[in-house]
Order: sequence, then structure tokens, then C-alpha cells
Amino acid sequence: MKILKTILIGLGILIVIALVVALILPKTFHAGSHILVNKNKQEVFNYVKQVKKQKEYDNWSRQDPDIQQQYSGEDGTVGFTYTWKSKKVGDGKQVITKVVEGERVEMDLYFNDSDQANKSFLAVDSIGPNQSKVTWEIDGKIPFPFNVVTLFFDMNKDFQQGLENLKQNLEK
Repeated sequence: MKILKTILIGLGILIVIALVVALILPKTFHAGSHILVNKNKQEVFNYVKQVKKQKEYDNWSRQDPDIQQQYSGEDGTVGFTYTWKSKKVGDGKQVITKVVEGERVEMDLYFNDSDQANKSFLAVDSIGPNQSKVTWEIDGKIPFPFNVVTLFFDMNKDFQQGLENLKQNLEK
């Protein structure tokens, strides 16, 4: 009985510590990365503005071969919506909110039935006639106490891997 009591007290202390840490941590997050692609800007932009093509390079779709995906609207235009359901990477929705032709696509992402939009974008800049810089970023809010997971999870790695996949696909 004494061992059980000690274990429960220890667990209680760990929970309290985690909650205190979560109170101190930011309730917002930023992640992203960029990469150089040896293709011209327009060719790269035409690829990245198509949300359906994300499954060919994003790190999350590749983690779950059983992900259920649905699309509505005209891909690459404002209002296009992509929804997914996945036991491995969670459920969500992505909506194109703005397209600056040849330069940038902005999207709202909603995770796990939240009505809180996380702002994301893919931007393409010309570095030279046959070289482009692709930037992919997200900013959002993560509620207390779930913000404590930011100590253990680095989303930047997923963005970087996705961009490396994108580069490989475009340069084949």
C-alpha cells in the first residue's frame, strides 16, 4: 500500500509540474522551413498551389497510407477545401484563403474539429532563371494545457522533410 501511495503522489507531482510549465509556455506556435529548387518560379508555383499535390510531398500524408482525404472546389483557387481523417496524424481541414498568382498561396488549417484557424502559406521566390526558393510556414494557437507538447515536438522537421520531398519530386 505504501508503494502505491508513493507512486500516486509522484504522479500527482508530475502532473502539477506539467501544468505549471504549460502555464508559462506560449500558447502560440510558429513552424516552417524553406528550400531551393532547381526549377523556374512559375513551374514550382503551379505545382505548390495545387493542394491535391501536397500528398505527394507533405510529411504527414506520407505517415499514414490509410489517410482518408476529401476535396471540394477548384484546386488552386480561393475556397478550395481539403479535409482528412487519420488515426496516425489526426483529423483536419485546409482551406485556400488567398492566391497571389505566381507567388503565394495562403491557407487556413483547422485541426481535430477546431474552429480556430491556423494560418499557413507556401511562397515561391525566383532566385534565378531556373532556381526558386520555396517557403512553407504556419502560425497558430495551441490551447493550455496541450501547449506543453511543444517541448517534445518539432514541427519544423516535418516542414523541412516535406520541402525536401517537394524538391525531389520537382527535380526528377
